[in-house]
Amino acid sequence: MKKFSSDKLREECGVFGISNYEDASALVALGLHALQHRGQEGCGIVSFDGKNYHSEKRQGLVGDHFTDPKIFTKLPGNSAIGHNRYSTTGETSLRNIQPFFADLHIGGLSIAHNGNLTNALLLRDNLVREGAIFRTTSDTETIVQLIAKSKRDKFLDKLIDALFQIQGGYSLVLMTNKKLVGVRDPYGIRPLVVGKINNSYILASETCALDIVGANFVREVENGEIVIIENQELKSIKPFPKQKPRPCIFEYIYFARPDSLINNLCAYEYRKKLGVQLAEETDIKADFVVPVPDSGVPAALGYAEKSEKRFELGLIRNHYVGRTFIEPTQNIRSLGVKLKLSSTKTIVKNKSIILIDDSLVRGTTCKKIVQMLYESGAKEVHVRIACPEIKYPDFYGVDMPTKEELLAHKKNNQEMCDHIKAKSLKFLSLNGLYKALTGETRNSNYPQFSDHYFTGEYPIKPYDSLKGYKIKQLSLLSGKSNN
Repeated sequence: MKKFSSDKLREECGVFGISNYEDASALVALGLHALQHRGQEGCGIVSFDGKNYHSEKRQGLVGDHFTDPKIFTKLPGNSAIGHNRYSTTGETSLRNIQPFFADLHIGGLSIAHNGNLTNALLLRDNLVREGAIFRTTSDTETIVQLIAKSKRDKFLDKLIDALFQIQGGYSLVLMTNKKLVGVRDPYGIRPLVVGKINNSYILASETCALDIVGANFVREVENGEIVIIENQELKSIKPFPKQKPRPCIFEYIYFARPDSLINNLCAYEYRKKLGVQLAEETDIKADFVVPVPDSGVPAALGYAEKSEKRFELGLIRNHYVGRTFIEPTQNIRSLGVKLKLSSTKTIVKNKSIILIDDSLVRGTTCKKIVQMLYESGAKEVHVRIACPEIKYPDFYGVDMPTKEELLAHKKNNQEMCDHIKAKSLKFLSLNGLYKALTGETRNSNYPQFSDHYFTGEYPIKPYDSLKGYKIKQLSLLSGKSNN
């Protein structure tokens, strides 16, 4: 099992696709670069030149591999799709990097997937029993196998047949020799948007990927919708029974890049509103407000404005410490958070501080930051979190600790405060979160978001986990376990 080593939730993947555009693969690379925050373990592009498919996959960052013009000579064609990977299902290896390509009897198919299937292991087990051979440990290949196995004649019918068998949160971008297809799960948990540049349509995880290539945002793909791009036209079908959308609430809180549009507002604006609401609920006397950079900055700005307190950068982030930083000795490892953050000592000394962050997961990083501020001479550190307590895990494509590792699952507020050694600790209320994002309180009969992180109310039951398939996968995936 891939160990969860971060104190932030991590999204699984970013997807991007374009058709009818000269040098399509170069545009895909730019789009993936804008979506780098959604996955840093691997990247890949598949192009189609009207006759043949071409594929290039690499471990690591887009900018480390898809910048040399020579690589795009290996990816010719006017249609291409790409993928950034952060693995939650399957191990980190080149074979699991998407997009996947398969030669089916109806022709070639390439697919890129963001999300997680909650019944993938059950489906995989059944497919293996029926003779299917899997090359990867990714749940995305399950979708390919289901499409290949379908008895329907046409590609879209085969795809719909497969979609009715899978469960979970997902957005898909698929490419055939004629079509570019986008799919969003029935609840719209994982994001997908449509853009256009000249006469070429684009599918992407976020609007920031459209901005970088100079494309116009057209609209979001609706929950349960399939969009088909063919011959410079976009068509839509909705094969699923109608559901009210329940997008992932953490797209608003943390995942989406601050400049990306969600429901016609930048994510930055939502996060600033969270800070305003947090100040309304938990204001306290202090000298100034300090964000945990970079994700805590918008909420801290909102908090400072509402509470009429100074905003100060009491913490500075080192942007040059990557995920591959080598920690050769225990002495270096013990430095912990100081590798990424440092305090502005003369600012925080002898001051009472309100420390703002977007979330509290395990509490390990927050504890070290509080300690750092006290070591720098801070008089008091009051921690304020711009979302409710995270008590439950995710099964729809977000990498996070088990329930037992979540600080709020096993401790009450005072115990959490004692653990991070803050003067005080307060979270944004659940209704306050909804009020900030929608202007309304939470509809308990049908929540407007997937908010299971806080409530334990899952829109789609995690079938594999409920049926014990995590254990079964040890033999199924040749010693690799699901995250």
